[in-house]
Amino acid sequence: MQILKSESSFDFLGKRRLALFFSGVLLLISILSIALRGFNFGIDFTGGTLLEVGYPQGVELAGIRGALQQEGYGDAVVQHFGSASDVLIRIAPKEGITSAQLSDNLFHTLQIQNDKVELRRVEFVGPQVGDELTNDGGLAMIYALVGILIYVALRFEYRFAVGSVAALVHDVIITLGVFSLFQLDFDLTVLAAILAVIGYSLNDTIVVFDRIRENFRKLRKGTPVEIVNVSLNQTLSRTLMTSFTTILVLLALFFLGGELIHGFATALLVGIFVGTYSSIYVASVAALALGITKEDLMPVEKEGAEIDDLP
Repeated sequence: MQILKSESSFDFLGKRRLALFFSGVLLLISILSIALRGFNFGIDFTGGTLLEVGYPQGVELAGIRGALQQEGYGDAVVQHFGSASDVLIRIAPKEGITSAQLSDNLFHTLQIQNDKVELRRVEFVGPQVGDELTNDGGLAMIYALVGILIYVALRFEYRFAVGSVAALVHDVIITLGVFSLFQLDFDLTVLAAILAVIGYSLNDTIVVFDRIRENFRKLRKGTPVEIVNVSLNQTLSRTLMTSFTTILVLLALFFLGGELIHGFATALLVGIFVGTYSSIYVASVAALALGITKEDLMPVEKEGAEIDDLP
């Protein structure tokens, strides 16, 4: 039987060494940035004060930021919340002032600018809660990766499991590296996006692995590299269409969704690009490097199966 042809015939694996070098550079930059620069954590993790205020009509954020900056609160994060007349203000703790005093000062500053402003909600996030969120968020990602490793090992083969987890670790580290390198705000929405990236990337990898397993069983001729290359080409259109439609939605969220979900959309956009790339050049290449063969993927014949099939 000849190797099946696909609509496209890109030699993906012919560039695998260049791709691995590229991934290595990105991982090195990301790890160094995380170790040296850290993250620009939001008050969800660091603790701080959150105020939600309402205005009788739409208000420009630039004016609010200017008023707060004049009073020494230039580091406050100001964003619309739901509508142009609802504003959310977040600020990190200040030395020598309690959270209650800080919230009173902020609201007083807003009243001086516009006496019709209405205080709707005040929340205080302590540093202990922030530490717990940081630890729980890290554990959530570790648990997700371990669970995926076990699932793929049972569903496919342990070499595929290692390849899929390698791709997921690759995606998570690079996404985190982007936030660390550019010091983008890192809050709970970004953490949720990273967990979503793990799910998206895994789904894309599983689709590719399923086709690889099918072709290993179906094709009699061809080296493992050739069979994997054919499988990647056969799933290419599905991968590109899924990524394209997802990116369209994320671009709408990025440009039109407002500041509240800006970090969420950014993390997912980075994760989708990197996840699509890793499904081809990390997961599959890792499985090949571990020595996946046709014999590893052939179905196991049960003893006595031929006797059971007799009339």
